[in-house]
Amino acid sequence: MVNDDEYRGPAVLTFGRARHPVEIRMSAHFEPTEGRMRWAGRTAPDPLLLRETTSGLREAELSIEGSPPAGVRLSEPDPWGGIRLTGTGTPPWFR
Repeated sequence: MVNDDEYRGPAVLTFGRARHPVEIRMSAHFEPTEGRMRWAGRTAPDPLLLRETTSGLREAELSIEGSPPAGVRLSEPDPWGGIRLTGTGTPPWFR
């Protein structure tokens, strides 16, 4: 599902030499005091990302088919094994 404010579906996280397919749920909003978009969401539970973030992975590139890639920050896993993703600027699902 894609609309201006949110995206649910497939994506690819690139970190190091790895290109790792993931399922994500993301939303975006405009921050008027900063004058830019902020977006955040999380991946579905993923054993590889859980292992990588537990080992210190914090930066990656998020790609969604048909849109340019965007830098993304990875946070600690949630209790179900999903990884929180945050970014600023144009959300990677905007075309």
